[in-house]
Amino acid sequence: MNLFRIRFGPTGFTMGGTGGQPFEEWQNTRPEATQKKPVGTPVIRVIVSLLVTVIFGAVYFFIELPALNIHNTGFYWFIILLCLVFTVCMIIMGGYRSNGAGDYIRHVRKTLPVPFAIIVIVIVVTVIGTAAGWALFRAKDYSKLLTVGEGDFTSEVSEIKWNQIPMLDEDSSNNLANRKLGELSDLVSQFTVSDSSAQINYQGNPVRVNYLNYGGFFKWWNNFRKGIPAYMTIDMRTQEVNVVRLEEGIRYSPSEYLLRDLERHLRFSYPTLMYGDVNFEIDDEGTPYWVASVIDKKIGLFDGTDVIGAVLVNAVTGESHYYEVADVPTWVDRVYSASLLIDQYNYYGKYNNGYWNSWFGQTGCTTTTQGYNYIAQDDDVWMYTGITSVTGDRGNIGFILVNQRTKESRYYSCAGAEEYSAMSSAQGAVQQYNYQATFPLLLNISDQPTYFMALKDSAGLVKMYAMVNVQQYQIVATGYTLEECQENYYDQLLSNRLIAEPEPEVPDEPEPEPETLTISGVIADIRSANIDGNTIFYFQLEGGEAYYTISAKDYPIAAILNVGDEITVTYVPQDAVLLEAKTLQVK
Repeated sequence: MNLFRIRFGPTGFTMGGTGGQPFEEWQNTRPEATQKKPVGTPVIRVIVSLLVTVIFGAVYFFIELPALNIHNTGFYWFIILLCLVFTVCMIIMGGYRSNGAGDYIRHVRKTLPVPFAIIVIVIVVTVIGTAAGWALFRAKDYSKLLTVGEGDFTSEVSEIKWNQIPMLDEDSSNNLANRKLGELSDLVSQFTVSDSSAQINYQGNPVRVNYLNYGGFFKWWNNFRKGIPAYMTIDMRTQEVNVVRLEEGIRYSPSEYLLRDLERHLRFSYPTLMYGDVNFEIDDEGTPYWVASVIDKKIGLFDGTDVIGAVLVNAVTGESHYYEVADVPTWVDRVYSASLLIDQYNYYGKYNNGYWNSWFGQTGCTTTTQGYNYIAQDDDVWMYTGITSVTGDRGNIGFILVNQRTKESRYYSCAGAEEYSAMSSAQGAVQQYNYQATFPLLLNISDQPTYFMALKDSAGLVKMYAMVNVQQYQIVATGYTLEECQENYYDQLLSNRLIAEPEPEVPDEPEPEPETLTISGVIADIRSANIDGNTIFYFQLEGGEAYYTISAKDYPIAAILNVGDEITVTYVPQDAVLLEAKTLQVK
């Protein structure tokens, strides 16, 4: 129903009620806010409202799990919701009724000044905190989130051994894990393989670890008492999948429910911490852990995300411990996620010469390429990505390596092809097969920065391998085996004179024969001993103290010699009681 309408008259537009009365008269006759009988006393209303608010807050916290941290936007929404729930309860129990939101706001401001003031303060703090993180004012702070040092590729990136090159990407690794699970009748019907896997160094080898999830609520109900009984490791060199059975199952994971849900377990253990990525890793003994990166906001209230530590949760027992970044155990490989490191470098590349330069002059502005991979180096995992100009060139000006445990960062100046151009070159070399290249792995081959990638068919199976020179990406080598690919690439480096022919090996000169002496005499004493199945005879000549040793295998005649026989022996002179005889003659 329309409460008022607009009319056109000789004096212009007029606004009035539905009965035609002027607006002023209609406004005075408009229904006012009504007051119903309040419920209970003011004290009772406050207690009941507080109780309802506490119950609502507990349920909301249990479900949404907001971090109780001033740098978390969810914390402010949590406060506003609690104030709104308390206010609504007080209005309902107070019997206040109104026809408009404005009347309710005025009523709350007068009768409930505390929750009203809290809501206003929270909104103001949120707006100011957001503005304080704008890049317009804090460009330099954004550029300092990641400290990038200059590096020398040939001296700092060691040549990897051929048997240690990881030949699987995440998709291929997950496919192998799913196929292995299909072979395990006791697991395949109850569990599924996780969609993501972390690349780690395990006992000096690059591997990916996959955890299992419950197949659904009812399968969780059937198995949660024993937990998840195994996890998988995939050797990225040999493509071997190993199912690691556990004496006690994994009881804390993302597929659990209630208090054993991993996110809820982390929140209840550390209510104030904000978490970034949570990775599944194993220590040197194969014990499964969840590594939860703990983040903070370094710029304003809500911007400038950086990692300040990590919470390690034993996946079996649920025992957890917080570590500062510098104290994280060395077996942990991933504390900083690749996406966070890429964001921080992009801030550095964009704002290192100021905010306005990033929009207009763009002097020295760089950005990462669209993709990344990992390199195993010094028992750590380093994230690799190419660096190009912000103008969208098809070439790289260099690349960076960032340690995912310590955030140590190195930039290597090396103009060449960006990764997707190299992938196209590799695919073009075998275009008749329509193979797809994986995202490249950066290797040091004969001091040459080299992209290495696998070539997969439509089913995701690795069929061939390719190597592309970073600086001269027309140099492409392929092979059905890693060894064949390496040999073809080495031949191309030689033919393009990027490396020199190896110097021919000079055979070592034979060592000169040791000087020998000859002695003759009568046997004064003779003895024998069996050493490793050989009979050794010991002769002492009259007038001498030394014994001369000789094997019956070399000189069988030694077995029939007696005291008094005259012999001649040659030997190497030494300052010792036992001298090895080289020859033996009987007179």
